[in-house]
Amino acid sequence: MTRQSQITVRVLKYDGTEYRRWDATMARQEDRLIVLDAEFDHDVQHHLLGEIPRGTRTLEYYWLDRWYNVFRFLEADGTTKLFYCNVNMPPTIGSSSLTYIDLDIDILVRPDFSYQILDLEEFAANSARYGYPEHVKTRSHEAVGELIAMIKARQIPFVDPFVSNR
Repeated sequence: MTRQSQITVRVLKYDGTEYRRWDATMARQEDRLIVLDAEFDHDVQHHLLGEIPRGTRTLEYYWLDRWYNVFRFLEADGTTKLFYCNVNMPPTIGSSSLTYIDLDIDILVRPDFSYQILDLEEFAANSARYGYPEHVKTRSHEAVGELIAMIKARQIPFVDPFVSNR
């Protein structure tokens, strides 16, 4: 099913505090997978990626029953620059928003499919700060394993990364 509608993505911390927000276009929804198309509306400084300039386009893959999402960062010509995976609780979707609770662990995936697990220290600190229950900690670590398996198997969205989806 394809629907071209505007949607606001809301990222929350475990205590429900909004952490980030941006607008995106619903590119498609197939069963439990939602794909959004978004552009950064301002410059962002990232500790590993450097400056992410305003206008940088991402395709964002969300599964309503999985504990992660994957952002495909695109070059100006539509080729894949990198993938950025976020470990989070499964998102909820409303008529005009998609909301998820960020659980800190990220995986940076380069075009050659080498990857780096990030923010394990932040996960440990926030686990103590917010009191993550054992099932949340377990599912977070399982999500990392699932993502690594997907990367290695080149499963969606890690398929044919150099071809534009526009």
